[in-house]
Amino acid sequence: MTLQLGVLISGTGTNLGAILDAIASAKLDAKVRVVISNRPDARGLERAKKSGIPTLVLDHRAAASREDFDRSLVQSLKAHGAEWIALAGFMRVLTSTFLDAFPGRVVNIHPSLLPAFRGVDAQKQAHDYGVRVAGCTVHFVIPEVDAGAIIVQRAVAIGEHESLESLRSRILVEEHIAFIDALRLISLEQVQLVQSTDGSTQVRFLSPSEPGR
Repeated sequence: MTLQLGVLISGTGTNLGAILDAIASAKLDAKVRVVISNRPDARGLERAKKSGIPTLVLDHRAAASREDFDRSLVQSLKAHGAEWIALAGFMRVLTSTFLDAFPGRVVNIHPSLLPAFRGVDAQKQAHDYGVRVAGCTVHFVIPEVDAGAIIVQRAVAIGEHESLESLRSRILVEEHIAFIDALRLISLEQVQLVQSTDGSTQVRFLSPSEPGR
């Protein structure tokens, strides 16, 4: 299926760029319906405009509450025909008001191998902790931060004397690959959210010919 994407950003939009490049090269069956940022100076907005994609700025500081902000996001995304939501460096925690509007259809890219190093500046957390392997994760979004079912992960070995900036750069390269891999699996209907016996939600991977796609 062709994913009708709404992309939320807060900064440079390099993951947005990876999505647009993958669509342009026919590596991903998707259409970006709108790009929304909570920051007017987000550089990713320019990339979207150059690609002819509608853009919006919704400043979270102007909203009376998180829920009010999320309602504005939902209204704008649906008005543009977005059905799946990609959080491409969106630095806001979404509430159930938003997630209930797109159940099981919100995906996020996080720069760590979850469940390790959740939250802000995960690369620095990993670097400071001294782990030998870091990476990135694409996962479905739930109200608990960075805790949704995992779709794709990619690992990065950390050199003995590697700088934090070097680690950030190398993880970012893997983010661009992982995000496209995850969105492609979704577009091919090869991932399915299932509830396990303990009540948690996990991803089941389907083959192209498997019943239930």
